[in-house]
Amino acid sequence: MSNADGNGWVPRTRLGRMVQAGEIETMEQALNSGLQIKETEIVDQLLPGLHDEVLDINMVQRMTDSGRRVKFRCVVAVGNRDGFVGYAEGRDDQVGSAIQKAIGIAKLNIIKVDRGSGSWEDRTERPHSLARRTEGKSGSVTVELIPAPNGLGLAAAPTVRAILELAGIEDAWTKSHGNTRTTLNLAKATFKALENSAQSRIPEHAREAAAIEEVSE
Repeated sequence: MSNADGNGWVPRTRLGRMVQAGEIETMEQALNSGLQIKETEIVDQLLPGLHDEVLDINMVQRMTDSGRRVKFRCVVAVGNRDGFVGYAEGRDDQVGSAIQKAIGIAKLNIIKVDRGSGSWEDRTERPHSLARRTEGKSGSVTVELIPAPNGLGLAAAPTVRAILELAGIEDAWTKSHGNTRTTLNLAKATFKALENSAQSRIPEHAREAAAIEEVSE
């Protein structure tokens, strides 16, 4: 008997089978399970209508024994603009294929952003900003995200702003240091800052559960 759904998806992992069976119904439950997301269909089912944005496209050249090889590297972020965001980079001989690869990987990297109203100037119940100050680093770039009062908007560079908007952050101050003209490191540092904030929400038992996930052959 096949366990494929209407789209022909046959789950290959324990988490995928739990999602398809209805044992896990939300992305937050999936992330808190401690089981690694290894199938994009899990995200498609739990977060339908996900938005994506291409942050950077760059041509990468490499010398091989057969000559010079050219590939395109695409930096992409995905999010539902309501607390969930993912980030990745993908490479391929064609731009379109590189973008699709990056989108797929970004879905597997999805995280829950710890939103709130962490500014002392504004304590509302609506989660419009960050819950706490957080920082991320990639290469020479360091990005600091600071909670801001309602109505301020996003005081950030375009790349940082794009990721925060996909995460559902409406108000925030940001600081960045290093070679911020490198979009790849700026985007990765921003995502790591959000990830560092999110890590504090994951229960210890869920982290341990990730080590014993079983993948069906």
